[in-house]
Amino acid sequence: MKRYTIIDHTADIGIVVTGRTKKETLAGMVEAMFDLMVEQKTVHVVEEKQIAVKGADAEDVLINLMREALYLFHSQAWLCKKCEIMELASRKAMARLGGERYDARKHRLKMEIKAVTYHTAKIKRSDSGWQARVIFDV
Repeated sequence: MKRYTIIDHTADIGIVVTGRTKKETLAGMVEAMFDLMVEQKTVHVVEEKQIAVKGADAEDVLINLMREALYLFHSQAWLCKKCEIMELASRKAMARLGGERYDARKHRLKMEIKAVTYHTAKIKRSDSGWQARVIFDV
């Protein structure tokens, strides 16, 4: 699990993730989102899913990637344990997610994330590599 920082935001919550590379940072964002939602020590990689997104710019790709991952939870009750960015370009990304279906007897939900917002969304180079930020509607 990559390290992330929680941002307090009125009626919402946000995260900031840093990584050595842009791919690592995007993967960390997806993993951090699921870490906020469910106790990760109870989630195992049982199956993999792939998602592909497009966007107008880097922030759009970031938001669309996270929205697609969140959609897997809302539509299929699927939890992500591990994310790997397989392909990344300025306007598209493809990711492989490892995880399993939600089971109330096994998994403890910590927080419901309703949506990933564009409010203050950012991905940029930093002194230590890359940094990304998003706010969630909870």
